[in-house]
Amino acid sequence: MRLNRRALMGAAATLLPLPAAAQPGWPNKPVRFIIPFAPGGPVEIPARFIAEHLQRKLGQPFIVETRPGAGGLLGTRAVMATPDAHNFLFTTSAISILPAVMRDPGYDPIADFMPVSIVMDAPMGVLVRPDSPIRDLADLVARAKAAPGSISFATAGNGATTHMGGELFKALAGIDLLHVPYRGAGQSVTALYAGDTDLLIVGLLETMSHVREGRLRAIAVTSPARSPVLPEVPSLAEAAPGYGVTIWYAMFAPKGTPPAVVETLAAEMALLAQGSSLAQRLEAAGAQLVLSGPGPLGERMRVEVPMWKRIAERANIRLD
Repeated sequence: MRLNRRALMGAAATLLPLPAAAQPGWPNKPVRFIIPFAPGGPVEIPARFIAEHLQRKLGQPFIVETRPGAGGLLGTRAVMATPDAHNFLFTTSAISILPAVMRDPGYDPIADFMPVSIVMDAPMGVLVRPDSPIRDLADLVARAKAAPGSISFATAGNGATTHMGGELFKALAGIDLLHVPYRGAGQSVTALYAGDTDLLIVGLLETMSHVREGRLRAIAVTSPARSPVLPEVPSLAEAAPGYGVTIWYAMFAPKGTPPAVVETLAAEMALLAQGSSLAQRLEAAGAQLVLSGPGPLGERMRVEVPMWKRIAERANIRLD
């Protein structure tokens, strides 16, 4: 017997569970996105956009709240301590790095949290001044091999993603660069302009305007492949096969959150991935709005948490 397409779809629908959004009772009070960093950072842009979207769709207030302190630890621990399915952590790739550089950060990023979704992925850039004698990525590697430790690179601080990304490049490329940490991306950019360092590894979101206006020159990006907004600039993977590090933002739920709640959030957020004004804004800055659900975020954590521990041990990076 032949079944038409409508009949097949109807039969399949009877076998599928109700979508998570059909589960009753959540949210039944305001939902908070806790950002564990100071107000005004780039992570707030997607957090507030997504919060407004979810508020319209799910009928409860979605509040973005910053709780800075201890490099992101205070806000992270606060979410872990309030597992009532109405508090979520909106953070960066720092969550996978801090356990590698601290003896006891007070949380296990895999055991204490449930992945909701990677929100966005943003490459970093390796930047020099326009008059730098370092011509390109191949020249950087050649100079570093000829004079180990003589070339300095600035970052936003010890243990920052920019620092760890630089250390991973050193390990894979077999070179030695001198790390110079600063207090935040702004100070590291100023140091490069002043000639205090030779290179800068920094998020492109914060510095793309400097590159486009010719005030700084990009010699590499840190994503596994070249960036669509800087197609002429090589990836570090072209000099160090297997390399690929980005600054990513993600949402986590505290352990014990009902899976249906996580599925509802992930499904509603995924609607923004294509064609939204947020996606267009990030794309113009060289970033990508991802919103791919819990699976890819969980896999990324399983890969990156042990990787950063190996890099921290190799480079003897400790924050305590």
